[in-house]
Amino acid sequence: HGELLEGLERIDPGQLIDARQCFWDEEKIRAMTWPDVTGDRVFGYMTRLEMADFMDPGEKEKAVGRLKKSGHGLSLVYGYGAILLEEKPDILIWADMARWEIQGRMRRNEVSNLGVVNANDAFSEQYKRGFFVDWRVCDRLKRSRYEQIDFLLDTNQAGYPKMIDGDTFREGLRITAHRPFRVVPFFDPGPWGGQWMKYVVDLDKEAHNFAWCFDCVPEENSLHFRIEDETVEIPSVNLVFYQSQQLLGERVEARFGKEFPIRFDFLDTMDGGNLSFQVHPSTDYIQEHFGMHYTQDESYYLLDAADDGTVFLGLKEGIDPESMKKELRDADHNGVSFDVEKYVNRFPAKKHDHFLIPAGTVHCSGKNSMVLEISSTPYIFTFKMYDWGRLGLDGQPRPINVERGICNIRWDRDTPYVKEGLINKVDLIDEGDGWRAERTGLHPNEPIETHRHWFSKAVPHQTHGSVNVLNLVKGREAIVESPDDQFAPFVVHYAETFIVPEAVKRYIIRPYGEGEGQQLATIKAFIRK
Repeated sequence: HGELLEGLERIDPGQLIDARQCFWDEEKIRAMTWPDVTGDRVFGYMTRLEMADFMDPGEKEKAVGRLKKSGHGLSLVYGYGAILLEEKPDILIWADMARWEIQGRMRRNEVSNLGVVNANDAFSEQYKRGFFVDWRVCDRLKRSRYEQIDFLLDTNQAGYPKMIDGDTFREGLRITAHRPFRVVPFFDPGPWGGQWMKYVVDLDKEAHNFAWCFDCVPEENSLHFRIEDETVEIPSVNLVFYQSQQLLGERVEARFGKEFPIRFDFLDTMDGGNLSFQVHPSTDYIQEHFGMHYTQDESYYLLDAADDGTVFLGLKEGIDPESMKKELRDADHNGVSFDVEKYVNRFPAKKHDHFLIPAGTVHCSGKNSMVLEISSTPYIFTFKMYDWGRLGLDGQPRPINVERGICNIRWDRDTPYVKEGLINKVDLIDEGDGWRAERTGLHPNEPIETHRHWFSKAVPHQTHGSVNVLNLVKGREAIVESPDDQFAPFVVHYAETFIVPEAVKRYIIRPYGEGEGQQLATIKAFIRK
């Protein structure tokens, strides 16, 4: 707000109205949002509030009255919900910012949440309020205004705003929805983080570790548009909202709405530690307790692993559930160690192994594994039940959710179940000159299917009526081409995730550049019928 206001004041308008002046006071807003924010350290409820709910109708009426009075000359209205004070402005400029940048500013105590003054709150508190309330409210308003935007303002880089006209913005989204593309990845450290990404992805060698890479999480990531000689950055969720049917496919949009249902991210534990011992909620539980439509089914695809790489997956056959519950609670309440291997299978993990993890299955990646996590996308709904006695990066214990976890453990997911149905379920489905295609999952309960293609020559692909998300899991370089020249060739490199919109329908991937003469492999995810 401060930077935006400074720029607007230079215009010297006849009147300048801050839409926040129409908001209810902070006490009322905190009370209004409490049922969604809750007192839980991590979880809340997906709000049904809209921007208008944050405004005092009396104050809004006063502001609208000021705008209607003549004699002011140029009037500027700015801030959250400004469009609600003047539904048909002469010019509408939409100031936008990617979620990763918002989170960075939260960590630096530079921003407050919607309608409250809390810049000095812990990042976890700000993020939770943002996730469950602010971003839902702001997105609902944005989704109804795309055709009305005259100019889009990129505010990601402090001190260097960039503005493009609305027609260019919309045309950029339309073009993107008909060609392969990558979102802008971002990387984060963690208490269990490793060293693999530093060197393979060429990150800051001085950093302590990198735990996560969000390589395809469109709600969090951003897109780069190259316009003349300038790069404009916008939240990639704009594409999901504005071009949902072209991007996702009609069948997928009908099932998931304007939400991108497939998530690819990296979990790096090479020379790091075990992930937390965890479980994801059932669909019924996530709907009832958090207001989400579907749950976080997932899988671990091993991009790499050391000789001692492991994955913890499923319960050992014949364990006593009551004994396990007691020991989990004791570890949580009294700080004693929980013997994970007493109750949970530990399997060796090697490069290109694929472990399927339908919701309700206890799991975690062990140290010295480099995981490409392929999952559906409810984002944060992981119930950590044990964290190996370590502290988070803030020096505090990370939140543990033993009781939520216990409510969601599928006690029948034991050793025989895991061995039979969750590890390396590979079926040959097609082959041609220089390539073969395999189905590697996912579990029948999960909406995502994954195909792996091994190839040394060009391999044909189709979208199967769904958006496709792929990663080059073997080989240095490949190129994605259109068989009928519908899009420009798109080059991808090892470990890069890329998205092929459903509107593309058919495409070809072949070795290219440093990949020539090699056997390459991609893993492809899509929503099955």
